[in-house]
Amino acid sequence: MWFEILPSFAIITVLMAMPHASAYVINKLVVGNMYRRSLLNKEQKDQYLRDWRISGDAYVTHGLEAIPDE
Repeated sequence: MWFEILPSFAIITVLMAMPHASAYVINKLVVGNMYRRSLLNKEQKDQYLRDWRISGDAYVTHGLEAIPDE
C-alpha cells in the first residue's frame, strides 16, 4: 500500500536534514555562536567589518545610538 513508503521517506528526510542541523552545533563549538555570516561578496564583508568596528561583535545588532558623534 501507499503507507509502506513512509519509513524509507522518514529515514531519507532525517539523513538529509542532519548536515543542516549539525551546522549550528559545529558553529557553536568552533566560532562560539550558532550563526554564521556569509562573506561571499564585498558588500557583505564591509557590513561585517562595520558591525565589528561599531560594537566589537559582528553578531550583536546595535542601532544608530551605537555610532559615536564625532
